Amino acid sequence: MKNALIIGSSGGLGTAMSDALAARGVAVTGLSRSGDGLDVTDEASVAAALGALDGPFDLIFVATGALEINGVTPEKTLRHVTAEAMIDQFKLNTVGPSLVLKHAMRLLPRHERAVFAALSARVGSIGDNRLGGWYSYRTSKAALNQMLHGASVELGRTHKGLICVALHPGTVETPFTEKYVGHNPSVPASKAAENLLSVLDRLAVEDSGKFYDWQGTEVPW
Repeated sequence: MKNALIIGSSGGLGTAMSDALAARGVAVTGLSRSGDGLDVTDEASVAAALGALDGPFDLIFVATGALEINGVTPEKTLRHVTAEAMIDQFKLNTVGPSLVLKHAMRLLPRHERAVFAALSARVGSIGDNRLGGWYSYRTSKAALNQMLHGASVELGRTHKGLICVALHPGTVETPFTEKYVGHNPSVPASKAAENLLSVLDRLAVEDSGKFYDWQGTEVPW
């Protein structure tokens, strides 16, 4: 990789990815809400931020997302589901990365190898859902997975070297997850970034449209 664009570069994992790439000698461009005023749920904001950039980038990594929005925690039962909370989750976790990809297409090379990756979550897997609950977050990530898979089909026709994937980073020690670590093993953001970069390094065009965890194992839809 030579040039990388990190969306959500001020967050725990976004910062760690930026640092890990820079340590490799990659030229990193970062965009975030706190640093640049980028609101991924607002198309005008996304269009302005990405429209100001010149490509190509051989990696565009979307590290935005949230488990809690406006203080609303993941639902334990259907009785806790609200339209507002579900819409908020979809706007940030599904619509945001979708708008980024829409406006980032011109920044991706059409023939050389490149990767567009967005953070998903294992709980967004329908096939791996054995516990239920967390309805809004789960469904927003499942929808993100579908969007990335569909985009991989379309962009495979125009960007012959593009690999478009969803990634599960594991449980990362950031403010995003500190209330939910529990009994799950967790890793510092720096380690999670190295794990994900190792996965990205191994991906081939045939892997586009798939969903991988931090070990490079394909996650069921």
